Amino acid sequence: MTVVDRPATYREVFAEPSFRALFVARTLAIGANSLQIFALSVLVYTGTGSALLSALAFGAGFLPQVVGGLLLGSLTDRLRPRPLIVAGYAVEALLAAALGLLDLPVAASLSLVAVVACGTPVFAGAAARVIADQLTGDAYVLGRSVSNMSSSAAQLLGLAGGGVAVAAAGPRHALLFAAACHVAAAVLVRFGLGSGGGGVRSRGGAVHSRGGAVRDSLAGASALFGDRTIRRLLLAQWLPSAFAAGAEALLVAYAGRRGFPAGSGAVLMAAPAAGMLLGNFVAGRFLRPTLRERLAGPFLLLLGTPLIAVLAAPPLPVLAALLVIAGTGFAYGLGLQRAFLAAAPEARRGQLFALLSTGMMALQGLSPLLLGTVAELTSPALAIASAGAATVLVAPLLLRGRPSDIRSQSKR
Repeated sequence: MTVVDRPATYREVFAEPSFRALFVARTLAIGANSLQIFALSVLVYTGTGSALLSALAFGAGFLPQVVGGLLLGSLTDRLRPRPLIVAGYAVEALLAAALGLLDLPVAASLSLVAVVACGTPVFAGAAARVIADQLTGDAYVLGRSVSNMSSSAAQLLGLAGGGVAVAAAGPRHALLFAAACHVAAAVLVRFGLGSGGGGVRSRGGAVHSRGGAVRDSLAGASALFGDRTIRRLLLAQWLPSAFAAGAEALLVAYAGRRGFPAGSGAVLMAAPAAGMLLGNFVAGRFLRPTLRERLAGPFLLLLGTPLIAVLAAPPLPVLAALLVIAGTGFAYGLGLQRAFLAAAPEARRGQLFALLSTGMMALQGLSPLLLGTVAELTSPALAIASAGAATVLVAPLLLRGRPSDIRSQSKR
């Protein structure tokens, strides 16, 4: 095994101070966001009795990210990252506090969530750029792996803690706790990240010559989408995740249709997240970089194939095991990271990460709606299986050529 092909270690990744600060802050913020989404949904449903408005409260922060990602994405490369990231967490804290303290109409609450969501890709892109600039080689891939694992754990804890917090203290107090978590995340970044964003150099003159932020963002997005390699790598990370998110959104309905015991829907929804934790840990820590890249295709097939098996109506334990196996398939994304980073133009790296976040959130917000419609017209089982089949069918199109070949062709 060559030095270049040696897997990185967690010690190498966490030795970087910027990564440590962003890792802890991001984990806190994701847990707080999950808690906020759950508490707001309960608050809206309690006040209106409308399942539709409650569902809108749950998804109000997804689609507006498209606006921010496309029109403001260039700010990730134009502004210093530390104040940008701190501002993002501070705005999230103000939003959660406002939702918890003010007796706002539902339309006003959802509008506030949507407006703040427009900035989410910008803040996320700035944080991703710092990590990409500070972690090199396989350390970057392992950093993405551990970030993915912490995201899954934080979402699970945020939703589980949300149920406990809302039951014990009510949705408004839960929202105030989410605000406090965002404040803590902002403080961590403010004092844990170097003044330049962990050593990230300011690009002043180069970006100012590109004109206004909106025009620059649109021009940059057009250029990035115009690159066939970048476009394929974006779609390879967007579409399978969207299919999986839509399938997971139907697991509660599927469990009810099968007559499973009460609470089994939560178990089924937790199973893919558990598999994602396992797959990212094993692939990120123990597989050589080149092997990880060769296995991107098989991992992607592993993500989709078990979902097709729901048509066979397996018993609950078997179904849970299949969903854990499917979750391990999310490790396919680790095999794309070196190619994706190598394909990113230096002057647009932050914007590319912002677009990645934008597409991921937007499609994961649309997918449950589309597959939910399929489930209404047919059945939850058929809709879930369709998501699995779609994942399997797009795999050869999205992963044509080895990622290592893509990486060598895309260096700038």
